Amino acid sequence: MIPIPDCKKFTGYKPCEPFKKCETCRTPVPVGTHILLINLDALGDVLVTTAVLPALRRKYPVSTIRWITRKNALPLLQNNPYLDEILVWKGDNRLILQNMRFDLALNADKNRNSSALIQTVYAGQKMGFGINAFGAIIPLNDQAEYNFRMGIDDQLKFYDNQRSGQAILAETFDLDYRRDEYVLQLTPEEEALSRAYRRQMGIGEKEPVLGINTGCSVRFPNKKLTLEQHIDLIKRISKKFPNVKIILLGGPEDTERNKIIKKAVGERARETPTAEGLRRGIVYENMADVVMTGDSLGMHIAIALKKWVIAWFGPTSPQEIDLYERGEKIITDVPCAPCWNTKCTTLECIFQMDLNRFTEAFGRFYQSQWKEGHDGRRAGA
Repeated sequence: MIPIPDCKKFTGYKPCEPFKKCETCRTPVPVGTHILLINLDALGDVLVTTAVLPALRRKYPVSTIRWITRKNALPLLQNNPYLDEILVWKGDNRLILQNMRFDLALNADKNRNSSALIQTVYAGQKMGFGINAFGAIIPLNDQAEYNFRMGIDDQLKFYDNQRSGQAILAETFDLDYRRDEYVLQLTPEEEALSRAYRRQMGIGEKEPVLGINTGCSVRFPNKKLTLEQHIDLIKRISKKFPNVKIILLGGPEDTERNKIIKKAVGERARETPTAEGLRRGIVYENMADVVMTGDSLGMHIAIALKKWVIAWFGPTSPQEIDLYERGEKIITDVPCAPCWNTKCTTLECIFQMDLNRFTEAFGRFYQSQWKEGHDGRRAGA
């Protein structure tokens, strides 16, 4: 029998390099601890989950990490140095996983699809969430209990909990929590494209750029400000900070919304393309020095890109979000928030947003992060 090497580059289909032979290879890369990570939930949650990868690698320095997710999340995981393979959630990949053997399987999702998959995978140890015989989601290990209770106890989720999503997930997977950041890396080509597009928009290298993410997911439509609030906010900021360049950010669902805002504010703001795909959207958001956003994927991208973030929170829980000392949270003081209600008709938590707090927060960023009277470069850049 031909010996099968302990090497993560070995596929059994073709050599890892042309004409290279495993028998004479002096540089095999051991598989080590074989890990499967399952994460199919909202795109923002996928970015949050990337923050556990550094801790996984610390705990298992010699390891192979595979991640299965939905197709729309793939752009968030591209160029990730911690991942050995990214699999799309589809039938043939699930069949392949069910015929592999893992030392550790981790499910970050409290949904039935992910929870059912982890139950069918062969793994020496399983952590996170599974499913019972009656179709209910259950915690698979003691460390996942707090995270599990967050889903079934509104008092805990809305008021008592003061821990970030990253801290809770690290505990769920029994990992050493060191406040690791999200892992989202642009390629050198993408970094160059971001700089080139900034020049194409007529924005100088030394000019401060404010990106305003105007929308949110269709699943939770109540997270966004109104059109009138966005228009008013842009007019206020452009009047008080005339040298700041404002760009509008968003996805395909925000295309018409951004056109309406742009028409109302004229040259005070510039539109960025919204229909060129998620990865290109990340490149456009990278142009900004500070991002103003609701609790949305745009916010998580800004955090991952290490931008200064001014985030507003209406129906969602601000304490679960870690800005890593790069920004401010704006929260409306209404008794019914947070609620995560997708069908609210009053939206007091949005309508009562004080736009003065937005301009004041941006002013603090402007004063602290940009040198006054010098070359206009962002402090620390």
